[in-house]
Amino acid sequence: MLLAFNLEEYFSKDDMLGKVLELLIFSAIAFVVTFILLKIEKRIFAKRMLEKKSIKLRFTRNVIRIVIITVAVVWVLTSSSATADFGKTIFQGTTIMAAVIGLAAGPVISDLFCGLMISINKPFEIGDRVEMDNGVMGIVTDITQRHVVIKEIDSVVRIIPNSKVNSCVIRNMSYNTKIRSIHFRFNVAYGTDVEKAMAVIRKAVEESPFTIPAWKNKNEYGPVYFIAYEDSSLVMATTVYFQPDHPSEEVKSDINLRVMNAMKEAGIEIPFRYINVVMKDGA
Repeated sequence: MLLAFNLEEYFSKDDMLGKVLELLIFSAIAFVVTFILLKIEKRIFAKRMLEKKSIKLRFTRNVIRIVIITVAVVWVLTSSSATADFGKTIFQGTTIMAAVIGLAAGPVISDLFCGLMISINKPFEIGDRVEMDNGVMGIVTDITQRHVVIKEIDSVVRIIPNSKVNSCVIRNMSYNTKIRSIHFRFNVAYGTDVEKAMAVIRKAVEESPFTIPAWKNKNEYGPVYFIAYEDSSLVMATTVYFQPDHPSEEVKSDINLRVMNAMKEAGIEIPFRYINVVMKDGA
């Protein structure tokens, strides 16, 4: 490079101090250029990421950052006379060296490619509420080259390798929709006026500040159904719709509390499970 030739006029290759100064100059140049490129990258992606919570944007941005930093390090190692031989040895290594590096970096490469597959196929987006078959559930807050970040209840955060996420069965409560929903089941005692119980549940749901009328894309709340006879109770069920910015635990707590209080006021019994024991004569 022209810069390298110009520097060699001032620093002799046999002069250790000259080599160190040359290395510092190349490092400073790489740092400044990297800093500028990262600032440009931030300006390009920051606004788009605020407007659109896309895992593809986040993953692409993280990959670009890694590429910029890696290129800067490689350039310094191969351009400076102090590290040229070392850099060439690393980046022009033998097959054995490549195999060792590939084996050591296997999990990293696997997570990187799985992250790429996730960002392309998009089983979820940033802000989606997901539940995995390994029991992890929460809201997706970020994706990096190696991990998916999921926020659970309170301040608990799960950081899961992309390879594990890619192999999981994912239940997405927000997939391709701006509205989330929860299915509720309520048990009432035998002998209860079923239509009255359905009306009480419907009113309690409609009075909640979290629920919205979004049943079948209409301006209606979800209907209440009488769905089953169980051993000690009759089962009522309904689906509640709400905005995705509300935690589902908060919605569940509010609806359950409202329905319980409404049934109590209406004189509707919420039964305990019980077993009838019949004693035979002489037992």
